[in-house]
Amino acid sequence: MTEEKADHVTCEVCGCELAGEDSIEDEGKVFCEDCYIEGHHKIQACNPWAVRSKKIFREEAGLEGTDGLTDLQKAIYELIVSTGGVKREDLAKKFEISPREAENQFALLRHCELLKGQKRPDGVYLVPFDS
Repeated sequence: MTEEKADHVTCEVCGCELAGEDSIEDEGKVFCEDCYIEGHHKIQACNPWAVRSKKIFREEAGLEGTDGLTDLQKAIYELIVSTGGVKREDLAKKFEISPREAENQFALLRHCELLKGQKRPDGVYLVPFDS
């Protein structure tokens, strides 16, 4: 016997109203598809296989520097290069993205060997890879 979903529910993260059949229930909480995916899709920044794969792909495609990046990734990279470093939480605020999305964007740029983390006295900063 399956349990029927309510006609209309509210996402516990973003608060949007959605039809019950469009919701995703996980560990007793209700999510819209976007919030569920964002909450469960974390890209690992320190992943040697991802770095190697990305490097081979970019070389074969003839991509260098910011070639092939999204507009958001280019803007993040340019901000970090121009400022010499940014904390993750400041990055999320600046681009009005969630902390998880900021982390995922950093991870992708780390795989391209464009950015890295650098520990400083007041926290960890995202900095250009070659610094």
